[in-house]
Amino acid sequence: MAFSELLDQVGGLGRFQVLQMVALVVPIIWLTTQSMMENFSAAVPSHRCWVPLLDNGTAQAGVPGALDPKDLLTVSIPPGPNREPHQCRRFRQPQWQLLDPNATAANWSEAATEPCVDGWVYDRSTFTSTIVAKWDLVCDSHALKPMAQSIYLSGILVGAAVFGQASDRFGRRLVLTLNYLQMAMAGTAAAFAPIFPVYCLFRFLVAFAVAGVMMNTCTLLMEWTSTRARALAMTLNSLGFSFGQVLMAMVAYGVRDWALLQLVVSAPFFLCFVYSWWLAESARWLLITGKLERGLRELQKVAAINGKRAVRDTLTTEVLVSAMQEELSAGQATASPGALLCTPGLGLRTCVSTLCWFAFGFTFYGLALDLQTLGSDIFLLQVLIGVVDIPAKIGTLLLLSRLGRRPTQAASLVLAGLCILTNTLVPQDMGALRSALAVLGLSGLGAAFTCVSIYTGELFPTVLRMTAVGLGQMAARAGAILGPLVRLLGAYGRSLPLLVYGAVPVLSGLAALLLPETGSLPLPDTIQDVQNQAVKKATHRPPGHTVLKSTHF
Repeated sequence: MAFSELLDQVGGLGRFQVLQMVALVVPIIWLTTQSMMENFSAAVPSHRCWVPLLDNGTAQAGVPGALDPKDLLTVSIPPGPNREPHQCRRFRQPQWQLLDPNATAANWSEAATEPCVDGWVYDRSTFTSTIVAKWDLVCDSHALKPMAQSIYLSGILVGAAVFGQASDRFGRRLVLTLNYLQMAMAGTAAAFAPIFPVYCLFRFLVAFAVAGVMMNTCTLLMEWTSTRARALAMTLNSLGFSFGQVLMAMVAYGVRDWALLQLVVSAPFFLCFVYSWWLAESARWLLITGKLERGLRELQKVAAINGKRAVRDTLTTEVLVSAMQEELSAGQATASPGALLCTPGLGLRTCVSTLCWFAFGFTFYGLALDLQTLGSDIFLLQVLIGVVDIPAKIGTLLLLSRLGRRPTQAASLVLAGLCILTNTLVPQDMGALRSALAVLGLSGLGAAFTCVSIYTGELFPTVLRMTAVGLGQMAARAGAILGPLVRLLGAYGRSLPLLVYGAVPVLSGLAALLLPETGSLPLPDTIQDVQNQAVKKATHRPPGHTVLKSTHF
């Protein structure tokens, strides 16, 4: 594992790492707005059927007497389930008899109504335009709105599958640069989509690139940072998502038109694309894959930026070959994705880490949907989700350095699950307590996300790291897609969805205890490094402790 020593020589926490952190985390903040945007751009405004008496000036001129809009609404729109004007039906003909103070529901029948054949009129007091109002995603078409979100999440899932392997083959920085361009172009195109299917297509392409940005940002930060500063770098990366939640609320509060909002959150990625050509490729990946000349240039550049000019002058190809001879010989063998499951020492790590990713995605979306019933306005709710994440992730940084990766991962998932399970015992009328438990559970999930992002990168070797991270991202997005479906269990029992949402992270947290501790270890570069770690752990056990099979770790 000589690269860790090389990194310490050129600087594993210096000016270069600070500049890299800023350059990589700022896009993460804006990326979060893409993922959360449809909370606002797809908001469902109050609506009713278009009716001539209210919305056609010529028809209004023929109205007898001086009737105010409320009276015209009464004779044109039947009352809905909540006694408010019905959102999906209208009277075929004005029901003048309903103006009689003694009129009751018996004065009209369902046969006298019809669907909104002439379209809808939307309340534009909160949002001037949303995709729901533009394409009439209401009434019989209301299922198209959640379909758009599912398509977006599916894009992240597919992107994670593609870009994990692509980054291991073509490099982290190149794939990241192309992802920035794809997000900028597809996001901008979505703002001008003429029809709903085209909008969904461009949103899918945005999400496809989002997966690549998240994975490559995480990996570049990890592979360019020294062991002692790795947790700090990954925590700051995770905090980018929290600040992005708050930024989303601020931008959406100022921009109330969906198309303009789509442009505002997409345009910054053109700038990211331009400056990303400055970013350094992972020297660790370059050396392990045999690209020694490029790896040497990147290391020399980092040494110069960090003020280690003497080290820069002593770095040569011969020095690299001598220092990393073992890793270079092992790294030349092609590592296929199947090695994650078939290689002794990696199978258990793959299964448990993937389960932790799934639990995060599955439970987060279930809990977020439950938070939306708190009654807060949508802007305040968005800020709340981001704000509660910040102290949780900062606290995680302290726990990772004091307790280690394994206990922090297990505790964060178990805590989140227990908070949700406790809510099954709290009466519905104790809204404040239920809200507090939900927010506490969300904090636990924020901590779990920070930890699993760090832990996954440390568990797997450089030759398979992006593939493993991609597999984890796929699991998280699969959980995000399945999570909302669990709410359908509420038809069989009010507490059933919460029981499922709570049980999954608890079981995943307990499974995390099977993973090895990686906090004080350098990043493994090859599969042999991982197996060597297992052997060292087995040989350092207390006397008398039976070692069944070291490769199980």
